[in-house]
Amino acid sequence: MRCAPFSLPLAKRVRIRRAVLSSLIAQARKNPDEEICGLLSGRDGEILEIFPATNAAKKPETSYEIGPREMFQSMRTLRRARLDLLGIYHSHPRTPNEPSPTDISMAFYQDVAYFIASPREDSEKPVRAFAIRDGLAQELEVEVID
Repeated sequence: MRCAPFSLPLAKRVRIRRAVLSSLIAQARKNPDEEICGLLSGRDGEILEIFPATNAAKKPETSYEIGPREMFQSMRTLRRARLDLLGIYHSHPRTPNEPSPTDISMAFYQDVAYFIASPREDSEKPVRAFAIRDGLAQELEVEVID
């Protein structure tokens, strides 16, 4: 698997295409009672594509999980397209969109950004991004590109 070409703990921001960000927000708002999830990919540190996934968690209203088969297929698609895995996203339907203790403990891909969306229409920041490494979460500035 190819990892992000930048080191997130040193980065202060993450760049994402406006259409990808809009799609992520729309997905969260379409399913406001369950956590949505998926992968974000791109090149040269810019997120260009979104890969929505089915939430395979036993309690999708409070957790998320991308099933192993779907993860494998998505990673194969990324490699074929010569894209890097740059982010993993999910939503928090009932809690603030910041990493929970479970999110932090399950952040196995330390070189990608973790995006958390809020389905709430009144959310000040509908999507926030974090670098999560060694049990610590650092918020990243989300720079929207066209």
